[in-house]
Amino acid sequence: MKSLYSVAEIRNIEHNMAESLPAGTLMQRAGEAAASAARAILAGRKVLVLAGPGNNGGDALEVAANLAGADTDLDAEVTVLYLGGPAPSADSARALARARASKAVFVDSLPLGRDWGLIVDGLFGIGLARPIDGDMRALVEAINALGRPVLALDVPSGLDADTGAVIGPDGVAIQATRTITFIGDKPGLHTFEGRDYAGQVQLAPLGIDPGQRPAAGARLNEPALFARHLAPRRHNSHKGSFGDVAVIGGAKGMAGAPLMAARGALFTGAGRVFVAAIEPAGAVDFVQPEIMMRDAQDFDSGDATLVIGPGMGDSVTAMRVLFKALEGKAALVIDADALNLIADSPDLQGRLAQRGATAIVTPHPLEAARLLGVTSAVVQGDRLAAARELASRLNAVVVLKGSGTVIANAGGAVVINPTGNAGLATAGSGDVLAGMCGSLLAQGWQAWEAAIGAVWVHGAAADRLVAQGSGPIGLTAGELPLAARAVLNALAR
Repeated sequence: MKSLYSVAEIRNIEHNMAESLPAGTLMQRAGEAAASAARAILAGRKVLVLAGPGNNGGDALEVAANLAGADTDLDAEVTVLYLGGPAPSADSARALARARASKAVFVDSLPLGRDWGLIVDGLFGIGLARPIDGDMRALVEAINALGRPVLALDVPSGLDADTGAVIGPDGVAIQATRTITFIGDKPGLHTFEGRDYAGQVQLAPLGIDPGQRPAAGARLNEPALFARHLAPRRHNSHKGSFGDVAVIGGAKGMAGAPLMAARGALFTGAGRVFVAAIEPAGAVDFVQPEIMMRDAQDFDSGDATLVIGPGMGDSVTAMRVLFKALEGKAALVIDADALNLIADSPDLQGRLAQRGATAIVTPHPLEAARLLGVTSAVVQGDRLAAARELASRLNAVVVLKGSGTVIANAGGAVVINPTGNAGLATAGSGDVLAGMCGSLLAQGWQAWEAAIGAVWVHGAAADRLVAQGSGPIGLTAGELPLAARAVLNALAR
């Protein structure tokens, strides 16, 4: 299980370990692990180590001591820009003494014109709670402007380890090539701005046995979380074995959205797929004629899983079919316009929260903000908290879309998805995801597993397309269903 630990949880582990280990042990282990990571990615002889005033700076000093030690066989020139205060902690003071005793050269300002093979960021760690300003801000901006490889220690300086937000409304953070994070992985490295600032994330557990760590409050999504559904299909099966999906949407001028959702459902294995259109646009989908077209106003969905909202609009008819769906007992995937209608109606929100049947809601940040009555900046400022709150209010599984999609349930469980790329920032991508959620529900997956499975496969489909040369620039939603089919079949072998 790929656990993600909050700052509070990490601090608790550190406190417990400090009582059983000699002083300075964790800092020394962090320095050794980071020095090893630095050697693996060093792109030249010259190394610049940025050491700040806290224990993160102490970790950086340990890195410098290891890279520039008298007995090292690494032919590196280590320069340390030390920005520590007058009274470092005892552990940091020992690390400073080791670094000064090594071959590292200490400087008081950023050297100009150096072609650094690597920059080690140890300015601020997970304890930073205020925006970086003044001379430190200027330093961070100068480092980012160099465009050189950067190894961040624990978390890129300026990034909130819990939320993935750059600290402050106009804050700055170190742009890392790789982050080596200590003891346990952090949520903020995998969602929102964290994915752009952290680069490749590497965990260094520092010799702490998993049994010495409490259960984490979040997890990183992976196929192991939905593996029980990943099995080859039996030969003795038929289309009824894999359920029906009905996509309800498609107001005038928006017929494409439900078709995208329907294709997402079809190519991830639903037995039969319908589009029940608010404004019927045609009798057949000529691209995918397996999809059956119906009129939403008189459609009898039977036992189908309903995906409601893609291109649905806000007409009286749309409100009527949404009310009917919420009053029914079918499993629901609620997306797009249906979410906006619910956000505008406390009555519909209450009906959704009180219904006993399965529901998955799939908002993007602005839709989530409308449902919560806040701004999208508030949602993005703490995506995990927003997803948990929305799941609790609506009594549903919530898929908060975006970089590092967050999936939460009403019980407070939360998962961050690591797959996907910028190619998913395209019209129709969310419709395909909603259809995939509906498809897995129709095939008998529980809501939680259907949501995390669909999100993982959806992102992996985009990654597959990019690896094959299709994107991320210009990747289209219409390409995703076929790629998702390939990903899901590869998992189910």
